[in-house]
Amino acid sequence: MVILAYFNYWVFAVLLVIGLYAVIAKTNLVKQLIGLSIFQGAVFLLYISMNKVEGGTAPIFLDGNTERIFSNPLPQVLILTAIVVGIATTALGLAVVVRIREAYGTVEEDDIKAQDVGS
Repeated sequence: MVILAYFNYWVFAVLLVIGLYAVIAKTNLVKQLIGLSIFQGAVFLLYISMNKVEGGTAPIFLDGNTERIFSNPLPQVLILTAIVVGIATTALGLAVVVRIREAYGTVEEDDIKAQDVGS
């Protein structure tokens, strides 16, 4: 059961490879944006997984006892901010893809490059 202790890291690695593959190998701009979002999600999962402290609790002092083990809430706050930035970036990327589709009539990189070279 030791392998289940690292389940989050295995999921991170699989998502990272899938996202990286989609960004590098696909020529469709929408598929590349989806791959970038999967890649971002993998990084978010990594940061949240690394923050887990065994036996840790929320850093709330109720009885004045400071000997307990606390989990650091800063990574969760940073990841929430990164999620908002990632959504905004994805929305901007999709808006650019729409404009490219209007200008070139396609979202395939090869076709766009061929049209640029031909003109």
